[in-house]
Amino acid sequence: MARRVSTQRKIGMTVLAWAVGLLIFFPILWTVLTSFKTELDAISIPPKFLLFDWTTENYQAIQEQRNYFAFLLNSVYLALGSTALGLVFAIPAAWAMAFSPTPKTRGVLLWMLSTKMMPAVGALVPVTIIFRDTGLMDTRFGLILILFLINLPIIVWMLYTYFKEIPGEILEAARMDGANLRQELFRVLAPMALPGIASTVLLNVILAWNEAFWTLLLTTTNAAPLTAFIASFSSPQGNFYAKLSAASTLAIAPILIIGWFSQKQLVRGLTFGAVK
Repeated sequence: MARRVSTQRKIGMTVLAWAVGLLIFFPILWTVLTSFKTELDAISIPPKFLLFDWTTENYQAIQEQRNYFAFLLNSVYLALGSTALGLVFAIPAAWAMAFSPTPKTRGVLLWMLSTKMMPAVGALVPVTIIFRDTGLMDTRFGLILILFLINLPIIVWMLYTYFKEIPGEILEAARMDGANLRQELFRVLAPMALPGIASTVLLNVILAWNEAFWTLLLTTTNAAPLTAFIASFSSPQGNFYAKLSAASTLAIAPILIIGWFSQKQLVRGLTFGAVK
């Protein structure tokens, strides 16, 4: 009887997991399907799910109107640049707080995380003025800087959590063997925390890739990423849903592919230290 109940519970949880997964995935599926519709089919009521005239004209049209690869290259620069800059600052900070904590360490961590709770629009005016006066408006470096700053608290928190799972005695043994600070960080700590660092990198790349608020406000043409590419197909004359869906599909495709092939590493990193 107990085994039967256990089996039914497993089946129920599996069905529930699939239902939640399909519910989350459906907007992406609908966007992809809409990208292959004509504009008339895209706004038809009732909606057409699979029975419509499939076409690739939306992809051809948006490539003729906008240079997709220029926007893609900007997104790659911004995501990788802000992530690399974040690791440079976050690894030493997380190392110090994990292995040399003070009574105020917890408060500092909470304060850093609390900065993510402030609405971004609250810093819009000062950030815009600073970017305008320093010549950072519509530059890759300026966007890398702002993406680095807004995601730094999350990077530090994640790395701190992973570093806390590593026994401090290992680092002490490395110091006794003559390891300096650089060797301790990069030859001892980094290899042991590699799954956590990898998942942090992947998460930060996704966050930077999807950032729309600052990228739309602080860029026009030169540093515009894929979020601006999508927004360019929404105009005062109306939304062209089929072309907008095609642009969205092209924008999310690279990060979906990366996430698909790195999902094992991401899950491994997110569960790093959960089971001892």
